[in-house]
Amino acid sequence: MNLNAFVSEGAPAWQELETLLERAGSRPERLGVEGVLELGARYRALIADLALARRCFPGDPVLERLEPLALRARQAVYSERRRRGSLYEFFARVYWRELRAHRALLAVSLTAMFAPTLLAAAWAVHDPGAAIGLVPSAYRAAADPHVRHLSVGLTTQAALASSIYTHNIAVTFLVFAGGLALGAGTLALLAYNGLLLGTLAGLTIQAGTFSVFVRYIVPHGLLELSCFSIAGVAGLRLARALIEPGVRARGEALRADARGAVLMVLGTAPWLVLAGLTEGFVTPRGLPVADALAVGCALATLFWGLALTRGRHMRTRAFARR
Repeated sequence: MNLNAFVSEGAPAWQELETLLERAGSRPERLGVEGVLELGARYRALIADLALARRCFPGDPVLERLEPLALRARQAVYSERRRRGSLYEFFARVYWRELRAHRALLAVSLTAMFAPTLLAAAWAVHDPGAAIGLVPSAYRAAADPHVRHLSVGLTTQAALASSIYTHNIAVTFLVFAGGLALGAGTLALLAYNGLLLGTLAGLTIQAGTFSVFVRYIVPHGLLELSCFSIAGVAGLRLARALIEPGVRARGEALRADARGAVLMVLGTAPWLVLAGLTEGFVTPRGLPVADALAVGCALATLFWGLALTRGRHMRTRAFARR
């Protein structure tokens, strides 16, 4: 083939490919469906021209034009571009999608926490003398039949809120890290929290002060326990990767699941802060039972409502794109 004929025949297609690459920039999807298909077709044609040029015209300056163009086009067609979502995108959608994607583990986590709660409550009602020993001294006053209000000075509420949400975040990471012990640590910590909660509830029922339990536990407790259950899911994801890695090596499976599990814990942290602020500033006010229930249910409904609606929204959009 004559070099001049080769260049004159190929130049229009090469120019069109350069134009497409300029329009696409770093995002070929800007070209639309037809444009992306055209980009792929032009790239394949260019590769054929480049192979011919290398065979028939080695050392000719035409290669200096075609080779860089081929590299640019290949990058646009085949490179994997990492999507960098914003923080808003993560907290508004991705986090909730992760929760919905692991509903079976969520059921295990909730069962591990609330089954001991119910058993401990029944035990405390029937044997309060033995059960009182499990409750931290700071909370034993709630089981006193003569107590109707647990006072906390306003000057200590800010420090209380800070210490509470710091403690809650630490507990959450412990529940998560317990997954590395094949899930035993995660399940044990969830069960222990449930045991304490159930014991305190049973003692207040037996003492006739259950309204005190509702007023001082429910406003923050429903959201706080929800967060602990999500940390349990993250921990169980690590355990599952270690116990049942499938065809992958255990280390590879753990690395693959650890990133999503860590993001799940980090996404839960702001809700723990909200629960801590509620426990530090709202709970000590000793709200009436109806108001305490309203605050607690509102926070829990907000959290689980977002889990249902935002997670389902992402799944629907993903299905629609297929």
